[in-house]
Amino acid sequence: MQSQAGQVPGVILASGAGRRIGGDKAQVMLAGRPLWRHVADRVAPQVSVLAINGPGVWGDYGHVRDEVPGLGPLGGVLAAMRWGAGQGAERVLTVAVDTPFLPGDLVARLADTDGPVAIARTGDGLHGTTALWDVALAGDLHAALARGTRKVTDWAGHHGIAPVDFPDTTPPAFFNVNTAQDLARAEAWLA
Repeated sequence: MQSQAGQVPGVILASGAGRRIGGDKAQVMLAGRPLWRHVADRVAPQVSVLAINGPGVWGDYGHVRDEVPGLGPLGGVLAAMRWGAGQGAERVLTVAVDTPFLPGDLVARLADTDGPVAIARTGDGLHGTTALWDVALAGDLHAALARGTRKVTDWAGHHGIAPVDFPDTTPPAFFNVNTAQDLARAEAWLA
């Protein structure tokens, strides 16, 4: 079930509360630009169309709403799957809004896999929200969310995760900006 990288739509998951960083994480400023913009600039050239899952105004990008708010990242993945299916795609990319250093070959490498779920992996382990999802799994994910499932890799593991290895880099490609200290580290890497 390989996809051509350029035919894959993408969704930035930006619905989190950002409690550890003190507010809307997507709007946190990094090197003079909102965090979401860093991620969009990395991902947009790799996908056919890009949208953002979360409250807010997203410039030229579409907005994907959760069917049921408050279900965490898996709720965003479900919204991305439904939106991707509406785009006529077989697979959809998701990435987290707090990952400003994503690799330029992310989609190409994830798309070069078979199986319903391809997830990025480094020496730190799986990066569960940085994944390519078969949109046909939406019904099963909806049912799992209704049963209380919330952990991305737990649900994905039931469908067979195809881990895609990426090298460890500096800055780390899948670095998450979760705290003020993380933001300071990201600023230093960009300086």
